[in-house]
This record gives sequence, structure tokens and C-alpha cells, in this order.
Amino acid sequence: MTRDLVDPFGRVIRDLRISVTDRCNFRCTYCMDEEMTWLPRSEVLTFEEIERLARLLVDRYGLESVRLTGGEPTVRANLDRLVGSLAALSTEAGPIDVAMTTNGATLRLVGQRLFDAGLRRVNISLDTLDRDRFEAMTRRDELTRVLDGIAAAVEIGFDPVKINTVVQRGVNDDELVDLAAFGRDHGVEVRFIEWMPLDASGGWDSAAVVGQDEIVARIDEVFPLEPVPARGAAPADRWRYRDGRGSVGVIPSVTKPFCGDCDRVRLTADGQFRTCLFSTDESDLRAAMRRGETDDELAARIERAVGAKWAGHRINQVDFVRPRRSMSQIGG
Repeated sequence: MTRDLVDPFGRVIRDLRISVTDRCNFRCTYCMDEEMTWLPRSEVLTFEEIERLARLLVDRYGLESVRLTGGEPTVRANLDRLVGSLAALSTEAGPIDVAMTTNGATLRLVGQRLFDAGLRRVNISLDTLDRDRFEAMTRRDELTRVLDGIAAAVEIGFDPVKINTVVQRGVNDDELVDLAAFGRDHGVEVRFIEWMPLDASGGWDSAAVVGQDEIVARIDEVFPLEPVPARGAAPADRWRYRDGRGSVGVIPSVTKPFCGDCDRVRLTADGQFRTCLFSTDESDLRAAMRRGETDDELAARIERAVGAKWAGHRINQVDFVRPRRSMSQIGG
């Protein structure tokens, strides 16, 4: 019999984000430095350790979904083995939902194996359709492979396929309509993400944030939109195109935080349990497991962490404190 894992504000935890590696084959400017020092492999959770923690959260607390992130998750060897073990987990309502966020560059190579193992949903990062700009933003000339990865994901049968686009003023905000058109033409939902203060260089500037209202207004001028009913605990607000050709979303983490509905927790590649993307505190589950703690002891640690979860981040407030780790080290 499961019981709900509830934080001090009555939010029930249903979603687990798992970073399977801090390594990445890109070097996106809003995520990491050009030169990175990776975790020693001995400090990264094994698949067996990841499965143990996921199983504990599913079996005891009824978690319904797991999303694999990185770094770039597909650079982790034999990822389909982990997907298979996670896809085998279930609650009383049925199998859990297993999804992945990826840069898409290797999906043509590994996508079918991941699908066959039980992965069903993918979010693919694509911040620009311009090759030179793509290289400047990712420090890699890989736009062609990413576009082919998106096509492969659709062909394989992932559903839905969503595109994640981080918007920065003066960098790629002139492509909002072009990217929306790409989504309409390819049958994928583009989700525009407000730029968050999680870059490794510390260069985030609120003036470069393009807010949800502006994003929606600029798309609506060309492709008229109508709102989709409330998102619940999902991070994106969504609109459908009035001509019936799909939908578009915005994740307004900065201008309209959705902390009040947050139902997720996070596990970093090195086994740190975090209750918020912007947490300044972590609980070391890797060390606890490796010194032989039981599932009951691990569960007690998780419950203490969730019991101290805050109401929400304080971006744009004078008391906001940036996490010490960048996005790639936490897991998107």
C-alpha cells in the first residue's frame, strides 16, 4: 500500500527527474562552460542504484512518472537497459510514464532501442533554426543531426515529441514565429522556456528574459492562438492554434512561476536528492546507499527532504540565491 509523499504546502510528489550523467556532447552557453570537468565515474550513480531509488519512490509513494535528463542522457552507455528497468515499474494504476529530455543529436542512432525498451515521450532541445547561430549557442556544428533526430523521433513513434526552446532577448527571440512554424509543419509541440539563472558563467540577466506574455503575443500575431485549459502540475502553459494545426507551450519559470503546483523532485547524477531545480540544499542518497542504509532509512531521508521543501524559488527577489551548480550538473 502506497502513501502520498506530501510537502509542507500540500503538494503531492508525483514526478521524479533523474540526471543519468553530467556529461554532454554540446556546450550550450546558457547551461555550461566551454571547458567542463566531469564527475569521476565512481561518483556517478550506477543503473542499479538509480533503479533502487526509483523503485522505492514508486512502490512507497506512488510516483507516476520519471524523466531522464543529463547533461545529455544518450551519452550514457547502454541507456536502454536503464529505461527497461524503469519502464517495468508500476503503481496500482499501471506502469509509470518514462520520458527523456535530450539534445536529439544521437536519436537516429539510439532512438529505436530506447523506444523498444519502454521510452515513450521525448523532449528535444532546439533553440534556433540557423546553422551559424546554432553553432554559436551550442558551440557545436550539429544542427543537421538535431533536425534529423527530431524526424527520427517522429518516425519511431514517440508521442508526444516536444521541442524545448530557451529564449534569450537579442540572441534568438527573433525566431519565435519561425520555430512555431517549424512545430506546426512537423507535428511537434514547441515549448518556449524563459531563460533561467542556471548558466555556469553566471551571466544571466533579467533584461534578457523574454516573458510568456510577449512570446504568446508575437506568435498570436501570425498564428492566432486560444488557451488550453489549466495545466495542473505540468510546467508549461499551453495554447492551441485556432486553425487546428497543433499547439504551443511556454514554461514561464521567471515571470509566472508555477511553484505552487510543483509535484516533482530531482536526483542528480552523483546521487543528490533535490526538491527544487533552484534548491541550495541537497540530501546525499549515494553516500547513504553505499554505506549500506536500508530502504526504510533512505525513505526517511527522502521524507525529511520533502518535509523541508520551500514554497518556491525567489528569482527576481532581493533574497534570491543561485544554486552553486549549473543546469547541466543538476539535470534539466
